[in-house]
Amino acid sequence: MDQKRLDSRYFPLVLDVVDQGIFTVDPSGLLTSFNKAAERITGFREEEVLGRRCDSIFRTNLCKTVCPLRRSIATGERAQNGRVRIHRKDGQAVLVALSTAPLKTGEGQLLGGVEVFRDISHVEALKRKLDGQYQFEDIVSRNPAMNRIFQILPAVSESTSTILITGASGTGKELVAKAIHNHGARRRRPFVAVNCAALPETLLESELFGYRRGAFTDAKRDKAGRIAQAEGGTLFLDEAGDLPKSLQVKLLRFLQEKSYEPLGSNLTLKADVRVITATHRDLEAMVREGSFREDLFFRLNVLQIALPALSKRPEDIPLLVRHFIQRFREATGKPILDVTPEALSALLRYDYPGNIRELENLIERAFILCNESEIQIECLPPHVAECAGLPAKPAEGEERGLKQLEVEAIRAALASHANNRSRAAKELGIHRSTLLRKMRRHGLLSPGDGP
Repeated sequence: MDQKRLDSRYFPLVLDVVDQGIFTVDPSGLLTSFNKAAERITGFREEEVLGRRCDSIFRTNLCKTVCPLRRSIATGERAQNGRVRIHRKDGQAVLVALSTAPLKTGEGQLLGGVEVFRDISHVEALKRKLDGQYQFEDIVSRNPAMNRIFQILPAVSESTSTILITGASGTGKELVAKAIHNHGARRRRPFVAVNCAALPETLLESELFGYRRGAFTDAKRDKAGRIAQAEGGTLFLDEAGDLPKSLQVKLLRFLQEKSYEPLGSNLTLKADVRVITATHRDLEAMVREGSFREDLFFRLNVLQIALPALSKRPEDIPLLVRHFIQRFREATGKPILDVTPEALSALLRYDYPGNIRELENLIERAFILCNESEIQIECLPPHVAECAGLPAKPAEGEERGLKQLEVEAIRAALASHANNRSRAAKELGIHRSTLLRKMRRHGLLSPGDGP
């Protein structure tokens, strides 16, 4: 008995030797221990976190939905090799792999739960190189036209000029607008979006400029408009091509003078707001037809960013598929890691009239239907599944570069898991059989090496 007590006293010292973050919680989710590796990864000291809820420390998107640790405590089941982005004390996002289990006494009394996690940001960085992935905020692409846009976005973000983003519906115009805002001097101020096509003319005017009490029948009190809400920040006008002529005049005046009058008021207000607009329409053709003011077009079109349709970016489809798989895996907790070659072939062949938004919806639908670790072709709608075929191969020079990066990523994942192939495959986000096939192709398996 004395020996057991002696051993238990040294247990915290043992946890501090481990290079993985480990913490425990009581049944209500309050932190009861936090080892040295957890301190290093999160930036929090143990004395800062004990007695607090773990969701207030890690701040992940799973904390309020399908928390793996909370599920382990509730069900008594273990969860292994989940992935989630946590936020350090300094606000930096860190990708971690985690496993959870309930803590019980020998008699079965529930004491709480334990989570073990480790920083896998280095493997994620290699995966991005492996995919040839270039990313600006949440915009994922290796398409040459998109990468030219990536190159100018930092300079665009630092400017104060009006920007016009063009492209078909679903190409990510609002994502680009948010990225410009987030990388500019106004990033700490509001980003306010208005869809000009979604509101009738009278309501759109009051939404933009606000109104005074009595301006119309239901105006019982003063209300600030979206321009006022965006003070010091960015106003994003989506589908600006749908602005009625009467509002085009008022918007032009605001852009020229940075002043406006709320509906029902004679008082002129000033606003410090950067305006970014977007449209799927051909504004130049609308100017020729007389349905869009030429002077407003020139004011909006100081710098135009044209986003290509997804059908013009086939090399981005595998990247976007993995990007959305990771997002929905983190949001739902479902252990879906990849897509089968047959399903990916169908996704590569489909023409995407709804662009990136449609691809995102397809992956979300697949997450609802899929019960495997890989999305099967049966989880895709029939009109997409029937497109199955062999995907196009990358260019020769591109393929050589990707090969070396793939080898580096595989070696790094194997090294971090003591050559455990199943765990390395999960870390790389691929099936174990896919990992073995890649290892064999790159000469990382000897001829007699078994699975």
